[in-house]
Amino acid sequence: MKILIIGGQGTIGNKVSKYFSENHEVIVAGRNTGDVTIDITSSESIENVLKNIDNLDAVVCIAGEAKWDFFKNLSEEDFYIGLKSKLMGQVNLVRIAQNYLNEGGSITLSTGILADDPVVKTSSAAMVNGAIHSFVKAVSLELTNNLRVNAVSLGVVEDAYEKYKDYFPGHNPIPTKKVINAYVRSVLGKDNGRIIRYYD
Repeated sequence: MKILIIGGQGTIGNKVSKYFSENHEVIVAGRNTGDVTIDITSSESIENVLKNIDNLDAVVCIAGEAKWDFFKNLSEEDFYIGLKSKLMGQVNLVRIAQNYLNEGGSITLSTGILADDPVVKTSSAAMVNGAIHSFVKAVSLELTNNLRVNAVSLGVVEDAYEKYKDYFPGHNPIPTKKVINAYVRSVLGKDNGRIIRYYD
C-alpha cells in the first residue's frame, strides 16, 4: 500500500509514519520538510503534490493549526487561522484527493478531544474540530469509487502531555500504541464516516 502522511514528522505523525513504513510505502509530507512539501492552506499546493504521486492508496492528514486564546482576545482574523488551516485545509484535501486515490482508497483526517470536551482557550480549535466531525459524516455519504473517509480524534497524547497538561487537568494521556492504532483502524479497516475517538 502507498500512503501519503501529511504532518508525518510531527509529534504524532512521526510515530504513525514509522509504524506504517514497516510494511507499506510511506511518503512523508510537511510544510517545510519531508519527502514532499505541502501547504494544506493552499489548494494549488495540495493538487501539485497529489497529481505527482502514482498509485496512491491512502492519505493521512495529521496537520492543521488553530489559535488558542481566551475568547475575549480572539479577533475575526484569529478564527480564520483555524478555518483556513485545520478545517478548509482538510476539507480541500478530501475534495482534491478523491480524484487521485486508487479505488477503495481512504482518507484520514485528524481532530481531537476539544470537539467533544473543550477546555479554556479553545473556542476556535473546538469549533473547527466539531465542524470536521460533521463534514466527515456527511461527505462519506457521497464519495464514489469505494473511497472511505474517517477522522481520528485523540485526547492529549503521551508525548505532548508535559507541554499541555496544564490545559487538561485530570485528563489521562493517550499511550502511543493507542495513537497508532487509531490511524491503523482508519487506514487498514473498513470504517467509513467514522469519528475514531480515543480519549482515555
